[in-house]
Formats: sequence, C-alpha cells, structure tokens
Amino acid sequence: MANELIFIIGPSGSGKDTLIGLVRQRLGREPDVCFAHRYITRPASAGGENHIALTEDEFLARQSAELFAMSWHSHGCHYGIGIEVNQWLAMGLTVVVNGSRGYLSTALRLYPELCPVLVDVSSEVLRARLIQRGRETQESIEQRLSRNSEFGVESGKDCLRVDNNHSPGAACERLLSIINRYREKTACA
Repeated sequence: MANELIFIIGPSGSGKDTLIGLVRQRLGREPDVCFAHRYITRPASAGGENHIALTEDEFLARQSAELFAMSWHSHGCHYGIGIEVNQWLAMGLTVVVNGSRGYLSTALRLYPELCPVLVDVSSEVLRARLIQRGRETQESIEQRLSRNSEFGVESGKDCLRVDNNHSPGAACERLLSIINRYREKTACA
C-alpha cells in the first residue's frame, strides 16, 4: 500500500504553524490525510501550534519506551512525533508533519520517500514576524536570524518550496497543492 510523509520545515517565524493550520481546516475531514501532533516540552499556553505539552520527565520516559517515531532537541525544548504516524503510513494515508530542518537528514534516513517542504521567507519578513510575536529578546531574534542565514538544507533530496513572504492564503494554496499531489499519487497506487 502506498504512503506519503510530508515533512514541513522552515525557520521559527516562517509561518509553518499558520499554514499547517489553514491546510488542516481545508483537509481535516478527509479520511486519507492525517496531521501529526508534535509532543513538545513547552506549555500548551505558549502559543503557536496545537501540540501535546509534556514535562521533560514525561518526554524522556516516552522516548525511553520508544513511543516516538522521530524526536529532536531544539531551542531548549524536546520535540517528538508519535509512533502512530507509522500506523497511518502503513494504512496508506498521507501524513503531514511539522518537522525540523536540523532533523531532516535523520528523517530522510528513517523515511527515504519523505517529501520535504521548506516554508521560505526573507530575513526582513522573518525579523518582523519574530518581533511581532514577542516571545524573544532582540538578542535571541538576531541569533535566530544569524542561524537561519547559515543554515543550509543539506540533504541529497531537494525540498519543495512554499514562499510565505506575502499572503498566507497564497502560501496555503501552494502547500495544499503539494499535499493534494501526494494524496493523488497515494490514491492511484
């Protein structure tokens, strides 16, 4: 049975959460696509994506029990994708994951057919969004911008790109078209 894992990456502030939320609104009732929740050691009240908040002890216990298909550490938090995604893939579903650029090479080793999608924004737009959300100091924002300019997506597989410099609606349509292309591929298999 065919399956597709769509791994959405991009810098913090690029609009991944917004775009995934918009696409989820459009496809959430479709039986052939699932959106994986991330397990994060960040309070649910912190804003951003709809995630499952865990303490560090809870996260590490689940990691020890091998309950994560993927997990990484970034910006002081642990992130995990539950093993339920493997069951969804085995059922032939298209699975959408909010991923990490730093984890991409590992994800590609685990899931060679993974489709990486980079949400791309200019440094100016990224700076404005990070300032607007008000979660970080100016120094932290500059560190993120520096890291973003140095960060290359280093893998043997090219990323599809979604330009999110302008209207979230236009970027949503681009992401939706990518997901639908993979859904159609899965349905034809």
